[in-house]
Amino acid sequence: MAEHSGPRLWITRKLTDNTMARAVERYDVIPNPEDRTFTADEIVEMSHKVDAILPCHSEIFDRDVVERLSDRVKIVANHSVGTDHCDLKAFKARGIVVTNTPDVLSDATAEIAFLLLLGAARRAVEGDRLVRTGAWSSWSATFMLGTQVTGKNIGIVGMGRIGQVMARRCHGFGMKVHYYNRTRLAPELEADAIYHDNLAGLLAKSDFLSLHCPAKPETTGLLNAKTIAQLPDGAIVVNTARGSLVVEEDLIDAIGSGKLAAAGLDCFQTEPGGNPKLSAYENVFMLPHIGSATHETRDAMGFRAIDNLDAYFAGNEPHDRVA
Repeated sequence: MAEHSGPRLWITRKLTDNTMARAVERYDVIPNPEDRTFTADEIVEMSHKVDAILPCHSEIFDRDVVERLSDRVKIVANHSVGTDHCDLKAFKARGIVVTNTPDVLSDATAEIAFLLLLGAARRAVEGDRLVRTGAWSSWSATFMLGTQVTGKNIGIVGMGRIGQVMARRCHGFGMKVHYYNRTRLAPELEADAIYHDNLAGLLAKSDFLSLHCPAKPETTGLLNAKTIAQLPDGAIVVNTARGSLVVEEDLIDAIGSGKLAAAGLDCFQTEPGGNPKLSAYENVFMLPHIGSATHETRDAMGFRAIDNLDAYFAGNEPHDRVA
């Protein structure tokens, strides 16, 4: 990439062409055209060569890495809304600014959540296999019966930007929305959704449960054997947030026992890769963490990260600062 007189910026993954074109207008960019991942030591080594880093969720900035970063690095502008890959306390202690990209991926992620909800409810994995393999050879009135979505209760855990978009999609399908959040929303944002001030109360009402809360120590393993037991029999679980929210062995047990009718998952404890044990169940509809994977959204995420860099290097406070 052509030499530029602006601040030196390392873009750790291959981003959209539109994002890269905008980045090189103001920055001396070190790209990653091979789109490979980097080790902790490689991240630290590269930090000595750049003024700023634009990483994705695949780069882990734990305490050890942050403490070893070069003093030259002034800002880490994440290409993600989640920051669980960053030790924000360690960044604050180093005086390195950290930003994220909220707002712009809410619609795309909610679309995937609803795709997973419908796919899990209407047995999409099994139906697709039957047609693709030529095993669809008959029909009856009881063939491939699934769970109807219209009129059912959905519980949303985490009513932030994505959760609110998901709620609107669910209203459009005639679902009754219940939600659990750290604080109750203002009436104009709540939009007839029913607030629960405790998780147990929400779970008891949830024919469908959709997870949209951030990954934090207090939400790790939020969906486990105890909380699954509080759901109605035959409930369906959707997770487009983070894999750490779910104890996967407990989820597998609940699927296997029939306690849960199905699940729709876009994220897993191990990524990339997922959990091979889940593949044994056709009532688990899985996608490879593609919630924000649209051309429009990935452009918007890249632009938002660059907006934060532009603000910082212009001497202004980045709009999306988290540390």
